[in-house]
Amino acid sequence: MNRLFKMSILAVAVAPAIALAAPQAGDREITLSGAGSSDKSFDDTVFSVQGSWGKYLDESSMWGIRQTINARDEEGESVQFDGSTRVFYDYHFGSGNTRPFVGLSLGGLYGEEVDETFMGGPEVGVKYWVQDKTFITAMAEYQFLFKSGSDARDRYDDGAFFYSVGLGYNF
Repeated sequence: MNRLFKMSILAVAVAPAIALAAPQAGDREITLSGAGSSDKSFDDTVFSVQGSWGKYLDESSMWGIRQTINARDEEGESVQFDGSTRVFYDYHFGSGNTRPFVGLSLGGLYGEEVDETFMGGPEVGVKYWVQDKTFITAMAEYQFLFKSGSDARDRYDDGAFFYSVGLGYNF
């Protein structure tokens, strides 16, 4: 009887961790991430804020819109802004608190000091649920710029990696 009681207490204690349910079809998600960099003398600094809204098609597949805004402050220059807006599709693996994902995004780049153009590429990341609906996310994107479909094939090797860390919420 004592062993049954101890096992029951253990099951109740572990249940909240197990009860963290994966998002279901129709659930929505918002995220807010940030990044930044500076040279060693802080004469050239870039801050980046990224937000996204997504909707789950099922517990693994999600599509959404991602917005990034960058501010660059160079010594002797005024602050310059640029941004990108892209549509994305991500596929999540597993069903526990930690769920890696892979995906693709496609959109546009615009701003004061950039040529307005299309951008796209693959992305990979992980989400870790710290509460039932709240998670920490980390993501890496490979983005390449192009003006047309044929240009995309030629420019794929000329891309760059972008990294972000942030928080998200399912509702």
